[in-house]
Amino acid sequence: MLWVKSFHIVFVASWFAGLFYLPRIFVNLAMVEPDSHAERDRLLLMARKLMRFTNLLMVPAVGLGVWLWQGFGVEWTQGSGWLHAKLALVLVALAYHHACGRHLRRFLKGEVPHGHVWYRWFNELPVVVLTLTVILVVVKPF
Repeated sequence: MLWVKSFHIVFVASWFAGLFYLPRIFVNLAMVEPDSHAERDRLLLMARKLMRFTNLLMVPAVGLGVWLWQGFGVEWTQGSGWLHAKLALVLVALAYHHACGRHLRRFLKGEVPHGHVWYRWFNELPVVVLTLTVILVVVKPF
């Protein structure tokens, strides 16, 4: 199980690296001047490739997490509140990943859904999710 846990950590860290950087590309896309087609095309190319790579990293991260959950036989008893909270944060991370895909599709259509300041704030959510998740797993506060 230590191998599974090790690979889970690697894939989660890699997945979140994509979730950290993709919205930074969105910030830049929101700031591109309308007549700067080459810059916009280059940023969209980067965003599409990063999204594909992030999708590929998410699958083993979640799959290995399910394997760990089943392998350790964590029960839904008193003292496992941290697990409920962690699973809720995993759902938030998956929803955020999906939202990134929606924003990218809108940029690809030529839309600019929000301003760069909005994307700067949007970019902070995965940092909060990852920090809280690590605290829950390590400290198990409840």
